[in-house]
Amino acid sequence: MVAETFLPQINGVANTARHVADRLRARGHELLIIAPGPGPDSYADVPVIRARSFRTPGYKEFPVGLPDPSIERAMADFDPDLVHLASPFIIGAYGLRAARRLGLPTVAIFQTDIAGFARQYPWFAAADRGIWRWVRRTHSRADRTLAPSTASVEALVQGGVPRVHLWGRGVNLDLFDPGHRDDNWRREISPDGKPIVGYVGRLAAEKKVRRLAELTDLDCRIVVVGDGPDRASLEHSLPSATFLGMRRGADLASIFAGLDVFVHTGEHETFCQTIQEAQASGVATVGPAAGGPLDLIHPGENGLLFEPGRPGSLRQAVKTLLDHPTARGRMAAGGLERVQSRTWPAVVDDLVDRHYAEVLREAAAVRRVA
Repeated sequence: MVAETFLPQINGVANTARHVADRLRARGHELLIIAPGPGPDSYADVPVIRARSFRTPGYKEFPVGLPDPSIERAMADFDPDLVHLASPFIIGAYGLRAARRLGLPTVAIFQTDIAGFARQYPWFAAADRGIWRWVRRTHSRADRTLAPSTASVEALVQGGVPRVHLWGRGVNLDLFDPGHRDDNWRREISPDGKPIVGYVGRLAAEKKVRRLAELTDLDCRIVVVGDGPDRASLEHSLPSATFLGMRRGADLASIFAGLDVFVHTGEHETFCQTIQEAQASGVATVGPAAGGPLDLIHPGENGLLFEPGRPGSLRQAVKTLLDHPTARGRMAAGGLERVQSRTWPAVVDDLVDRHYAEVLREAAAVRRVA
């Protein structure tokens, strides 16, 4: 596995790679992970090769891997049956090149709308078209690209990427559960018993967290969980909100379960894992009518969608849920029911038994013809 980011970083790509690694180990597969440094040189009993890296403005906590000859040497020594590329961009693109030279089949996971994110930062905005061309070129060379949502599959296909398939994401149902609701925490956040509306995620430009300002006149308490470069300015612009910083594990699960409404504000999500985590926690969800959330939220059944380009749309969606607690409860139950089959073991088994297996069969057929 060549991962564009991995532990100790906490983000969607690293978390997905970790869950894939866990299930591969549980099924008895041998695994080698190649990722940017610095970081531990092993994960459980899996060796982790750390490639050279640098840090970028706005995302200094995430090391970006550099092309490194040690990557190809490590792959050649390990001699895998298949190379899994987790959100390939720089180190992943180099890993793909090395795999092709070694004659190894590849599965590339499209997980981050890097071009969309770039448009939110002045120093990267002019490069968005070049970034997209690079992403298209990289994924076009993989034997199979897996995208996490219908919208991202369509975007890749329309952009000219071949061999694109849908592969979603799992959710940890042991961790995220309505039973973790803590009434003491709710009383601390909302002493007067007002409903609690929460956002969980990175506090950065592409997440559009400033949209929460639309909710400040509603009869609710706003909770923001996460950290990032925009935290100070968000605290200034949302003085009535409670900022809890980065939370993980059981602490995060308790916060999710304690919400009445979960809101995701950004429209550049290829999937949006936090919506699934909120649904698993028994919470009604509101997300943008764009990208991954279109697959996760069925309006009126398990939450509501808002139009990112229409001012007041987010406020109206949240207000509807706050004003109709019976409907809110029904949508929360609908979301909980939806995710019951989306466990990480089930999702990774689909990756191995369907996508890996088909790519390996296709590679074997090509070798027989050759």
